[in-house]
Amino acid sequence: MGPIVMRNTGKYGRGIFANRNIKNDELIEEAPVIVIPKKEWKLMRDSVLLNYVFWWEEDKALALGYGSLYNHSYTPNAGYITNIKKQSIDFYARKDIHKGEEIMINYNGDPKDQSPLWFKVRE
Repeated sequence: MGPIVMRNTGKYGRGIFANRNIKNDELIEEAPVIVIPKKEWKLMRDSVLLNYVFWWEEDKALALGYGSLYNHSYTPNAGYITNIKKQSIDFYARKDIHKGEEIMINYNGDPKDQSPLWFKVRE
């Protein structure tokens, strides 16, 4: 069984949870991406995909696997790196995460960035 599982958060829909204890700096998931070129994104930006894509240089990217399903937090226990060369988004633990704990990332990219998002954040 893998280190993560998707389930309902009971607060804001689906989320990703630790299926076992995960150590600080451990790779949680290497999610391959589908890159959506900037010119094609213009046709899709008013779709449900708006809530699931990542910035990918001047384009957008949809992360496969569980990649696009991590929920946001301004105090995240995980972070991510966009790996342009491998065309993946790599999710890492920023601290020890206990089995059953939801894994959260900061949608702004930088874990310390407190900038407002396109939705009301519920912590």
